[in-house]
Amino acid sequence: MCLAVPLKLIEIKGNEAIAESMGMRRSVRVDFIDDPKPGDYVIVHAGFAIERLPEEQALEDIGAWEELRDAL
Repeated sequence: MCLAVPLKLIEIKGNEAIAESMGMRRSVRVDFIDDPKPGDYVIVHAGFAIERLPEEQALEDIGAWEELRDAL
């Protein structure tokens, strides 16, 4: 099973992007996302953005991850 934190696309150059969430930044590929734009939230698997998420859902998911992190 794969658990993923939504990442927000910050910068895009071709098929590569910088994405961030919860203070973490990483390089991801956006080959599978139609017309990716900075500000989009995505789910990343194995370094590839595989799905765009609505902002409301992404923020809710990030909030749940932050609650879990703070409980540990």
